[in-house]
Amino acid sequence: MAVRKLFGTDGIRGSANTHPITPEIALRLGRAAGYLMRKNSGLGADRPRFVIGRDTRRSGEMLEAALVAGLNSIGADVLLAGVIPTPAVACLVQELKADGGVVISASHNPAGDNGLKLFGRDGYKLDDALEERLETLILTEEIDEERPMSDAIGIARIIPDASERYGALAKASVPGLSLHGLKIAVDCANGASFQTTPQVLNDLGATLSVFHAAPNGMNINEGCGSTHGEEISRLVKETGAHIGISHDGDADRLVLCDEQGEIVDGDEILAMTALDALRRGTLAGKTLVATVMSNFGLDESIAAAGGKVLRTAVGDRYVVEAMREGNFSIGGEQSGHLIFRDHGTTGDGLLAALQVLRIMTESGKPLSELRRCLKKYPQAQRNLRVKEKPPLDSLTEVTALVAESETALSGKGRVLLRYSGTEPKIRLLIEGPDEAMINEAADRIAEVLISAIGA
Repeated sequence: MAVRKLFGTDGIRGSANTHPITPEIALRLGRAAGYLMRKNSGLGADRPRFVIGRDTRRSGEMLEAALVAGLNSIGADVLLAGVIPTPAVACLVQELKADGGVVISASHNPAGDNGLKLFGRDGYKLDDALEERLETLILTEEIDEERPMSDAIGIARIIPDASERYGALAKASVPGLSLHGLKIAVDCANGASFQTTPQVLNDLGATLSVFHAAPNGMNINEGCGSTHGEEISRLVKETGAHIGISHDGDADRLVLCDEQGEIVDGDEILAMTALDALRRGTLAGKTLVATVMSNFGLDESIAAAGGKVLRTAVGDRYVVEAMREGNFSIGGEQSGHLIFRDHGTTGDGLLAALQVLRIMTESGKPLSELRRCLKKYPQAQRNLRVKEKPPLDSLTEVTALVAESETALSGKGRVLLRYSGTEPKIRLLIEGPDEAMINEAADRIAEVLISAIGA
């Protein structure tokens, strides 16, 4: 794969109004995407249509305006979904038979960041080859003279019922589900789910306590949401809820909290839903797809029930690619990106929550009991901000410590070290049977990393 100048592991992302998250790049991205989907490129229609959705960041409307201008100027029509979760855009692309979709969001990043990610007409994120082609079109003059005129210029229209359409599709994934008598605390992260998740849960009869659902453009993910698990834990204890639901800024992630105030992460949700599917005979290929970051206890739990775990590189797009290649039905990440391909094409925090709520209601068991299906190996994780991202093998002192830690684990654990594809961070994970040992090793490696490349 060619070295990328714009696209990371989840679209283009950075500080809003600085390169590459500028109106100029958004406009050129719109033109490039519209051009790619035109019939003469073999990928779309003479007059392609795109769904655009965004989260609640102040910079979202600025980027949306530029993106619309770019799409219209290349002859593509736009369907505006407004503030809506990322998975909703994927759903709407399919339901409205659009040729593509664009989400304006930086997910779990701070309010000052933003991002641009694209979906194809099948509702799946674009593959590497298409993103590389988009980069070429954005960064060169190849299509600068493509100028449709008169009625060939595209137009933009609002989808008046975008949230309702997505809500209906979400509810259709759990037919007959009733949440009457269930108390739920919801943390919307002041993000894109502030209307959709409460509305769907309310429609299904739950008693809700909704928090962080008053976005002002600058408070998205601020001390709340799925990256601040301590907040949903506090809210569950405060309200006496049976379960807590926490999303990130664009609601493609889910973190849960049981009735005792304990956080339930993506690995535990994967274990619960995959084991349920194995019992029901609906886990395609008897295979769960997870990344190398997921706890090894997951493999043991699924194997004991007659299934297996397939591992991929980190990133929900790689999980989805493996699921599509093997025609598997459930996959996801420890971070809470969870994909249920029987119902959606990308990570969907609401769909995932509904699957767990269905299991709770059908089994009559509390979440604290259901989560015990996964016995975790101890993990030590360190997420460190960095000022640069040199090749890891050039950090000789770090690689020596990693090798030393791997030797000490004697094949009963692992060390993973990688740069984030969406933030200026490096992520370290050590897993093994001795919690004290792995934490000591993680601290030693982190100390050297901070000294060498820490921000």
